Amino acid sequence: MVKSSGYRMMGGNGLFFPILGFASIIAFIFLSFGDLLSVKYKNEINLSFVERNGTNFVVDGQLFYINGWNSYWFMDHAVHDHSRARIRTMLQAAAKMGLTVCRTWAFNDGDYNALQISPGQFDERVFQALDYVIAEAREVGIRLLLSLVNNLDAYGGKTQYVKWAWGEGVGLSPSNDSFFYDPSIRIYFKNYLKTVLTRKNTITGIEYRDDPVIFGWELINEPRCITDRSGDTLQDWIEEMSTFIKEIDNKHLLTVGLEGFYGPKSPKRKTVNPEFWAADMGVDFVRNSAPSTIDFASVHIYPDQWFKNKSLGGKLKFVADWMHSHIEDGDKVLKKPVMFTEFGLSDLNKGFDPSQRDEFYRIVFDVIYESAKKKGAGGGSFAWQFLVEGMEEFNDDFGLVPWKRASTYRLITSHTCRLAKIHGVGMPVTRNMKKICKGRW
Repeated sequence: MVKSSGYRMMGGNGLFFPILGFASIIAFIFLSFGDLLSVKYKNEINLSFVERNGTNFVVDGQLFYINGWNSYWFMDHAVHDHSRARIRTMLQAAAKMGLTVCRTWAFNDGDYNALQISPGQFDERVFQALDYVIAEAREVGIRLLLSLVNNLDAYGGKTQYVKWAWGEGVGLSPSNDSFFYDPSIRIYFKNYLKTVLTRKNTITGIEYRDDPVIFGWELINEPRCITDRSGDTLQDWIEEMSTFIKEIDNKHLLTVGLEGFYGPKSPKRKTVNPEFWAADMGVDFVRNSAPSTIDFASVHIYPDQWFKNKSLGGKLKFVADWMHSHIEDGDKVLKKPVMFTEFGLSDLNKGFDPSQRDEFYRIVFDVIYESAKKKGAGGGSFAWQFLVEGMEEFNDDFGLVPWKRASTYRLITSHTCRLAKIHGVGMPVTRNMKKICKGRW
């Protein structure tokens, strides 16, 4: 699906040069770049790698169920001094809610603030922004799920790789699905993967592949390959790229980044898929998640975008059924955790009221909680998307500032607390649990 300005090309982030006296300039530079120039943060939290044990995530031997969120914009906003503080504000606010993992982009290909300017050519300034994001997450004890490329056009995506190959005269086809099968593009992407995985953080001094602040990697955001509805092309790409990543980094967990659709050979294509078209996207949830190099399955939840004519009640019933089906697959077929890495309800719906979004969130949280109580495969959920004040131009019809609506804030923190009551939170943020969950345990 295409979320509107949540995937908007980020313009208007130009540098601002105020006219200041000499002393003010020195202070400005220190405040803006002090964190980037420091070698070690004062309050670094020691973290362990998250591991998988069958259908569960485990940290230091303790089951770990995730209350997470999406802030795709972290790296982009960390590039410039005037927007960099938003990352710390968001992370600190999330820690106060007991959130444990943030999903964000570790890609920007050939776009504004591009990390990869052209194949194999990187902007060090943007790489240092990603370094900063990882260092800030370490400071508050929150982990990151880092996505490595976009199926959509925003931030370059697979289309940009095809343009590069076509422009250099080595591309097999102008179709953006050639990203998955063109040998030259596969080489481009492998070079990108190796560069990111082996990157040494300029702030912490830790290579990304050795940093437990990173929860795991996501191969691609919402892959689809409609030119091969059998799914064979995408499956071959998943197996090759996941094997390549594991050869470089066998410490981190890896997922595909699927929306969760069942393919043309799946018996669930007619009973669980949102509509008939979902089986023709060149994907299959079970098959794509099955390789041994894929550690956990990923699913998205967007009933607004997947149904043309369905009541709110019908959409909410679908959400629960959709989640239960995929958790069942995780428990009985895949024998792996299943994460709902994006879920959102649009505020553009006719008659929308914020209470409807609360109801939607509550259903998602309840399904995860029921799975957690049984030590099931439903490993966690990530709301799309959270922002801080003053980011209206970067919002879409799903985003929110979670602390601005009291009922939403209570929903999120209550979910944190009931997960913690069962299994703990698997994070050093437990030091805040008594304060966060006071009166809820």
